[in-house]
Amino acid sequence: MLDLLALCLQLSLPLPSVPDKLCHSVKLEASEAQSVKGRVILQRDVIAEAPKRRVLVLGGIHGDERSSSSLVFHWIGHAQATPANTHWRFIPGLNPDGLLAQPPRRTNANGVDLNRNFPTTNWERDAVSYWAQKTRKDPRRYPGKEALSEPESKFLYEQINSFKPDIIVSIHAPFGVLDFDGPSTPPQKLGRLYLDQVGIYPGSLGNYGGVTLGIPVVTIELPHSAKAPTSTEMRQMWLDLVRWMSAHPAKK
Repeated sequence: MLDLLALCLQLSLPLPSVPDKLCHSVKLEASEAQSVKGRVILQRDVIAEAPKRRVLVLGGIHGDERSSSSLVFHWIGHAQATPANTHWRFIPGLNPDGLLAQPPRRTNANGVDLNRNFPTTNWERDAVSYWAQKTRKDPRRYPGKEALSEPESKFLYEQINSFKPDIIVSIHAPFGVLDFDGPSTPPQKLGRLYLDQVGIYPGSLGNYGGVTLGIPVVTIELPHSAKAPTSTEMRQMWLDLVRWMSAHPAKK
């Protein structure tokens, strides 16, 4: 039997501003997926009594962006207190192998950038050529040999298909901006982060969710990868997100 608290404590140990007591309170659950190295990918559903929308919140797609996972931990607590008519699904560490590596690494254990591994339109034509030409074969941005070649990206793909989120929130660092892909009117700000749409990339989640599937994807780029926002800032970002969602109800 899995010791979920121990798994949570292991995941949270290198994260900034995630004390042990937070693991006790968020009550992470085991998904059916594992990383390349066999680590269980943890998640948490928080469901309002009468949810009007489904929202998927992701952190730690890039393992060296540890603050992104910290924010998800704290937001689970906010959702437990105020679920805001929403069925939330939180995945704080999609790339546990990268998060727990010493030093942390952007890619998964196979050396694949999970945020370039999603099956966007013309992935076969564009992903590797973009990597070769635009990034000069930067190993940190290797898209993989084929779309969904990795267990972590495949898990998220299956989650999107089964959970059918109305909104996806993907948390990154360290550019300090707010990005958006897909339909609907984007939020103009979350806390101190202001909208600055930076474009799309072959295989990225924003491209796949926002363009290929037509799901609004809010991409948060925190200012620091190794330093979490303050508690006040994290709460303000949460309030701004909930306010924006309330003003843009899910399509039936």
